[in-house]
Formats: sequence, C-alpha cells, structure tokens
Amino acid sequence: MAGEGGGTLSELYQRSKRLLLKTRDDLERVERLEFSSSAGAIGSSELSVAVRRDISQIQALCSEMDGLWRSVASKPQRDLWKRKVEQVAEEADSLRESLDRYMQRQQRRMQEAQERTELLGRANGESSHVLRIFDEEAQAMQSARNSSRMLEEASATGAAILAKYSEQRERLKGAQRKALDVLNTLGLSNSVLRIIERRNRVDQWIKYAGMILTFVIVIAFLRWVR
Repeated sequence: MAGEGGGTLSELYQRSKRLLLKTRDDLERVERLEFSSSAGAIGSSELSVAVRRDISQIQALCSEMDGLWRSVASKPQRDLWKRKVEQVAEEADSLRESLDRYMQRQQRRMQEAQERTELLGRANGESSHVLRIFDEEAQAMQSARNSSRMLEEASATGAAILAKYSEQRERLKGAQRKALDVLNTLGLSNSVLRIIERRNRVDQWIKYAGMILTFVIVIAFLRWVR
C-alpha cells in the first residue's frame, strides 16, 4: 500500500516520527536561544523558520497517511493506524502552538525593548547601536513570519491536493469493485445458461427417443395382432 508522495503507510509513519523528534529538539534549541545575544536571537529566528518548515512537512505526511489508513482491509489494523496518525497530527499541532507562543514572546520582547529605548531618547552612539540591533532582530522576525506564512500556505495547498488524490483513489477502487461484481455476475449467468442449454438438448433427445420407441412398439403390436 503506497501513497502518492512515495512510500508505504509504515514508511510514511516512520518518517513522520523521525521528523517529530528532530523538530522537538530544534524547538528546544530555539527556546534556549530566546534570551541570548543579538547574534543568538537572529540564529533562533532562522532556526524557527526551519522548525516551521518541518512542522508543515509532518502535517503533509499526516494528510497522506490519512488517505492510506482508510484503505487498510482489516478493521483492527485500520483502527490502530487511525490512532497512530491522529497521535502524530496532535503532536505536530502541539509543536506548532509552542512555536507560535515563542514567536509572540519574541515579538512582544522586541516591542517592549524598542519602546524602552525610544523613551530613554539616547542620541549617542550606544543608543543607535541598540536600535540597530533591535532593527536587525525585527527584520529577522519579520522574515521568519513571512517564511512561516508561505510555508503554511504551501502546506495547506499540498494537504488539499493529497486529499483530492485520496478521494479520487477511493472512487477508482469503488468503480473497480463494481466492475468485478458485474463480471462475476456475468460469469455466473453464462455458466447457468450453458447448463440450461445442455439440459434442453438432453430433454430433446429423450423426447425424440421416446417417440421413436413408442412408434416401434405400436408397429410391433399391430403386426403381432394381425
């Protein structure tokens, strides 16, 4: 059983679990860098984009697996895979929420720092340096938000395409099953017709043989009487 993106249900599940582990580790690194230096803050912004990309990939895998587990023939296995896929999707949603909270904290932190700097009204080089640092952080965060938005849009588009492919696959399977049922029915009907035809031929031979035998008996009886 393989999906459009390549790989069986089991392979897609293992890939999603590996991505979950990597994304969880990267998110922890992002949160550790939250209160670091300016260079660390910029690095955390770049890492947060990678985390967002991995989360989107996990959700795309979930969409593909969601179409595959529904085709599992055994109900116990189908229910088991349903729980597994739902668990991966829930973990991906949890990671996305944690990342969103981090982005909100960073945005709030930069805004508060910039407001403090503006209130102090420093005109010396140190104030300009601080403002330049926060401008760099603001630009990095804005770039991260733009990248995250594009990734979310791409993920939503990919999920919709996968769902459409899954729906088309189910329709094709239903049509195939109906065609097989019709062929089986036609095969049974042809077998019954052949049996009926053979029975009719046998009945005709029995009828003709009976007529001839009766005629012979009548002729013999008339000759015996005379």
